[in-house]
Amino acid sequence: MNHTSIPIIEALQEHIKQQPLSFHVPGHKNGYTGIQELLADFQTILRYDVTEISGLDDFHSPEGCILEAQQLLTHLYNTRKSYFLVNGSTVGNLAMVLALCEEGETVLVQRNSHKSIIHALKLAKLRPIFLDTEYNAHIQTAGGVSFETVKEAYHRYPFAKAIILTYPNYYGIAEPLGEIIRLAKQKGSFVLVDEAHGPHFILQDPFPLSSLKMGADIVVHSAHKMLPAMTMGSYLHVGSQDVPLTKLEFYLQALQSSSPSYPIMASLDMARAYLAGITEEDQAFTLQMREKLAEQLYQKEIETVFSDDPLKMLLRKPGYSGYELQKRLEEAHIYTEMADPVQVLCTLPLFKKGDDGFLLRVKEKIEQLTIEERKCRFLVDAPLVHKQKVSPLALSYKEQEKRLREWVCIEEAAGRIAAETIIPYPPGIALIMNGERVSEEQAVIVKKLIVQGVHIQGGQRLDENKVAVFCEENINE
Repeated sequence: MNHTSIPIIEALQEHIKQQPLSFHVPGHKNGYTGIQELLADFQTILRYDVTEISGLDDFHSPEGCILEAQQLLTHLYNTRKSYFLVNGSTVGNLAMVLALCEEGETVLVQRNSHKSIIHALKLAKLRPIFLDTEYNAHIQTAGGVSFETVKEAYHRYPFAKAIILTYPNYYGIAEPLGEIIRLAKQKGSFVLVDEAHGPHFILQDPFPLSSLKMGADIVVHSAHKMLPAMTMGSYLHVGSQDVPLTKLEFYLQALQSSSPSYPIMASLDMARAYLAGITEEDQAFTLQMREKLAEQLYQKEIETVFSDDPLKMLLRKPGYSGYELQKRLEEAHIYTEMADPVQVLCTLPLFKKGDDGFLLRVKEKIEQLTIEERKCRFLVDAPLVHKQKVSPLALSYKEQEKRLREWVCIEEAAGRIAAETIIPYPPGIALIMNGERVSEEQAVIVKKLIVQGVHIQGGQRLDENKVAVFCEENINE
């Protein structure tokens, strides 16, 4: 297939050439309303922001340029069928869980899953069994689930309908899944993978292997995270014949907008073509640019640490927490992906050979960066280790609907069942999950995050030092 073709963009450009007169939605009428007087540079984008009119296909029942673009995507990733998503990887995660799992069924779930996976479990009213991860000493954060943990989970729950994994994690840790996927298939489970941060894993070494090539049934990719697509642009890939496409497509249609964004679709088409055009020389050039960037940071005595994914770079500075370092970088107008107590996380682009404009801008910003030296050493707390590697919720989703809740001080929450989910964001991974019994370690970490000023989703009254827990006895009839 011709991967230099970008069918959606080509169709849009042909439409724009006609200088069309719009008597259809959206209301900006191809940017020819008074908005150009306010945002002249925005008008070009608005010309691409059309709707499903003649010649531009139908997102939920494609027959033209959208179908052709998705066929190219399917060919590139070598899947049974691949789809564009205009509501982010969130909608892909929701759709794959709802399409393959029925109410009350048991599913094995990697504990450090994105909140959209947790939301899908609750919407489907499933019985999740959470699998704790191993600590990665190199990156100093939670890594992947071990094969031994998965093996134990299947011993205790042999009829699990599916296993839901995250690969790679937010930090680019991509521990191989092949052995886990083979075991899951032997047990008759579907394998669902939130591979949001790995759409580029079809590239050659040193990039990790995509879970699609390891046998996953459904994989979700955030093209906007690691490829040059617009925010909310993602892909969903079906890798096996066992997935019921009719049911999956129902949920994709039900959960996504009936007025899909053409700029997002066009950017997905472009990102696919860009990835398909990456050569071995481009990959080598990308790694060269990464090393030059590391050298520039070293001049400011900022340490760089690399993960399994070559496009994930961690920054550390002696005497500074990750939050403090991020703040200093932002003072120089250098904005990073996220920070944690240890480090700052950066995501790097895939470069085309000879494209050094980004690095030149980086050099200019780093030269302006001023961070005073500190002789003191920043001490890092020991990681949170859950006592049980395999654990169900203390209270099922259905039981939670009947139980009353109350607010208690964070210090008093240990031992109680959480009635709200606490999510430091980014990365959007639940620290405390609705329905689980809170440990003393979790309560302590919540307190520390508040002091450090970390943005937290959930926790309606954390500013009052309170969290919601379920009442132990009272049932709301």
